[in-house]
Amino acid sequence: MNNFQDKANFIWSVADEVLRDDLKSGKYRDVILPFTVIRRLECVLEPTKEKVIQKNEELKGKVKDRESALCRESKQRFYNTSEYDMKKLLDDSKNIKKNFLAYIDAFSENVKEIISKFKIETYIDQLDENNLLYLLISKFSNVDLHPDEVSNIQMGYIFEELLRKFNESMNENPGEHFTPREVIALMVHLLFYQDKDILSQSHPVRTVYDPACGTGGMLTVSKDYVRDFINPDADLHLYGQEVNPETYAIAKSELLLKGDGRDAENIKEKSTLSSDAHPTMTFHYQLANPPFGKDWSKDKEKVEEEAKKGFSGRFGAGLPRKSDGQLLFLQTMISKMRAPEEGGGRVAIVMNGSPLFTGDAGSGESEIRRWIIEKDYLEAIVALPDQLFYNTGIFSYVWILTNRKEERREGKVQLINGTTFFVNMRKSLGNKRHEISSEQIEYLTLIHNSFNENEHSQIHNNNEFGYRKITIDRPLKLSFQVTDNCIEMLKEQTAFQNISVSKKRKNNEEKEKEEAEGRRLQESVLKVLSGMDKTIVYKNRDEFAKVLNKSLKNAGLSIESPVKKAIFSVMSERDETADICKDSKGNVEYDSDLRDYENVPLSEDIHEYFEREVKPYAPDSWINESITDEKDGKVGKVGYIINFNQYFYEYQPPRSLKEIENDINSLESEILDMLGVMRQ
Repeated sequence: MNNFQDKANFIWSVADEVLRDDLKSGKYRDVILPFTVIRRLECVLEPTKEKVIQKNEELKGKVKDRESALCRESKQRFYNTSEYDMKKLLDDSKNIKKNFLAYIDAFSENVKEIISKFKIETYIDQLDENNLLYLLISKFSNVDLHPDEVSNIQMGYIFEELLRKFNESMNENPGEHFTPREVIALMVHLLFYQDKDILSQSHPVRTVYDPACGTGGMLTVSKDYVRDFINPDADLHLYGQEVNPETYAIAKSELLLKGDGRDAENIKEKSTLSSDAHPTMTFHYQLANPPFGKDWSKDKEKVEEEAKKGFSGRFGAGLPRKSDGQLLFLQTMISKMRAPEEGGGRVAIVMNGSPLFTGDAGSGESEIRRWIIEKDYLEAIVALPDQLFYNTGIFSYVWILTNRKEERREGKVQLINGTTFFVNMRKSLGNKRHEISSEQIEYLTLIHNSFNENEHSQIHNNNEFGYRKITIDRPLKLSFQVTDNCIEMLKEQTAFQNISVSKKRKNNEEKEKEEAEGRRLQESVLKVLSGMDKTIVYKNRDEFAKVLNKSLKNAGLSIESPVKKAIFSVMSERDETADICKDSKGNVEYDSDLRDYENVPLSEDIHEYFEREVKPYAPDSWINESITDEKDGKVGKVGYIINFNQYFYEYQPPRSLKEIENDINSLESEILDMLGVMRQ
């Protein structure tokens, strides 16, 4: 096994070969992941194993400084004092269960906490009873996962490939995907490149946070990038939060393996949306790949409670629809940017297209975009190629945000079209068929940093993404005619049917009497309508009302308002030649079916736009000025949308008729040739 893919495939084959028939496929991950972590940890500890055991013997009965002394011997932030490892456990097959449990218990407390998240103990008895524990340990003992053989980055790939396969086998939500390392690399370049001078200073101390850290890839790549390419003396403190216990455990174990127990302790469990584990902290840099299109109903109560705090909480700008929580993560990150007077903060987040355009003016999504852009937080958006992620082939976008824009970027947003920046993979991984090369990452970073317009880059003023949605109304024009068909339709109206339904609780005799009276009234109304002149078409509603009221009065009938409305409804139809309907105060009524909306760019006057774009085509229309924006009080609701494809759209002329005709003739010839062969 010469590369991480071979090792990932081998570990996956262990699940399929050893656990099949005895464990449901949905449970494979519960066993394979902790065994992979344990094997990784023991490979790291192997060179100092004997020294740790010896030191532990020396320290028996001495509690003081025992932890730090054993860590010094192991040269790690963790240790294991057992005489066993996976290979030695095989020497005593009869007692393998007891010895394996003792071996796990001999790890340091921080590792035991990690292993406990997998709940492996619930499977040990079952594995042992089915003679699988020995076989499983035997298989894993032959996988070399030492950092000299498998780097931290490669180990991250192994975990993510295993998780991808487990999720795929269970048909889990495609939004539950993991971030390819080249996407992380691009995000890291875009996040840190502008700050090279700041980070090159003597021993800079900076904080990095990921609110949906998964296996910790974004955090570890960030630290490696800054130390390897900017300043080896930079002191980056890593923080994160992860809702999934397994990926949380993997993230902590990988940070322990990097030799920094402080960073491992800064990774917290539980949902960021409902339970912020770093509530008082702000950060210099933040990265995230929140789940695409994941429902946040489980966090609803806490999220809404937080939203009520306004901008003293995390969700003051608004709440998106419950089917997608990406913009909640983004608001969390913005709330955690270090204040400008403390150096400011920068954010890189990758999301699908939904946060760009979902939601009309006044919706939660639009209001969040509005707040972000009007606050001038949005620096750039980079559109990525499709088929980059393991479990989904959709397009995605990297947003770069900051509260300390360069002067040249103030009031502006850069859009970068990186959809063509990819190379085809030799072998696909699930839905991942494309990857971004290191050269392409460098070029995209250069495009962003140069802040110039070209075929891949556009620069727009903030207000170009905003619009004012105005309501256009037209007058209601109805004509009325009593017809047999309309009378039949009236019988189906709820208000008319309710005439013969008892409205109060009474004894059966009184109830029957009331319902009988109702039926007589129904029959009388129908008789009055049937007696009206069916040839007359009334072009004026008030005129029809007078005739109807007179007919009812002559018959000695009095009907309630809902019934009269039902009669007007079934006897009317829209008629452009009819008179305009007005209310009791003489105000023109609008036709709800003809109501329309216009999105006017914020840079334009709505009345000038209306006179130019609407009035010539609908002379009787008007702007409904009663519908105003809640924030600025002006007519129309303000909305923001970033229609990325619109800005980079290239017109493709249709094919010529001659070209299409030639193709049809060619296909006809091929079909005739095929039919000739078939007849032979």
